[in-house]
Amino acid sequence: QVHLVESGGGLVQAGGSLRLSCAASGRTFSVCDLAWFRQAPGKEREFVAAVTQSGGSTYYAGSVKGRFTISRDNAKNTVYLQMNSLKPEDTAVYYCAARGASSSRPILSQYAYEYWGQGTQVTVSS
Repeated sequence: QVHLVESGGGLVQAGGSLRLSCAASGRTFSVCDLAWFRQAPGKEREFVAAVTQSGGSTYYAGSVKGRFTISRDNAKNTVYLQMNSLKPEDTAVYYCAARGASSSRPILSQYAYEYWGQGTQVTVSS
C-alpha cells in the first residue's frame, strides 16, 4: 500500500513558478513508478509527467515539456513537480499517482496507477 499526500499548490501569475510535492508513506515507494496528472474543470484527467522507479527515465506531456520537471527522492519518499513559465491553461487540480514498476500498462495512462493522492489546486492568473 502507498498513501500519497500532495502539497505546494496555490495561486500564481502567468510566467511564474510553483513546486509541487507528493509525500508517500508505505514501504513500497521505492519500487513504484510515479506520475502527476491534472484535471481542469469540465475536462478529463490528463497525464502531465512520470518518472520510473529508478528515476532513470522521465516522460512528459507535450504541453508541459520544457517547462515542467518531475523528480523523485526515494530517501525522502517524495516526488516533485517543478513548474516554470506557468500559463493560465495549466490551471487544474494536480494529482500524484503511483503504480508498481512491474505494471505492463502504459506509464502515461491513468488506468495504470493504483494509488492516488487527494489533489492540490493550481491556479494561474493571466
